[in-house]
Amino acid sequence: QAQLVESGGGSVQAGGSLRLSCVASGLRFSSYSMAWFRQVAGKEREFVTAIRWDGKTPHYIDSVKGRFTISRDNAENTVYLQMNSLKPEDTATYYCAAGLSWIAMTDRQYDYWGQGTQVTVSS
Repeated sequence: QAQLVESGGGSVQAGGSLRLSCVASGLRFSSYSMAWFRQVAGKEREFVTAIRWDGKTPHYIDSVKGRFTISRDNAENTVYLQMNSLKPEDTATYYCAAGLSWIAMTDRQYDYWGQGTQVTVSS
């Protein structure tokens, strides 16, 4: 069965950087669009960014444009999220997701999910 495993979360000060990774197995990775969502306890999960199966046309929410970069390596079945200039409001649990739709910005459009990795940004 398909599995997504995130890593790279941690605690940083505002202005710092983190790079999240998500390794996929059990699915044809190159056929799937990949996304990152985030969730704060007590709030709904929020779409952050997505990248098409061919690595083109990444899409970002306005609050992370210019600071976050999504990329993928289909040979390694991995999607990345480079997060720079982090802000306290970026604090959340970050989830990667895989789906066959494009462009998909709602969680119900994704078929597989990772377990999440915590990102904490202190001021």
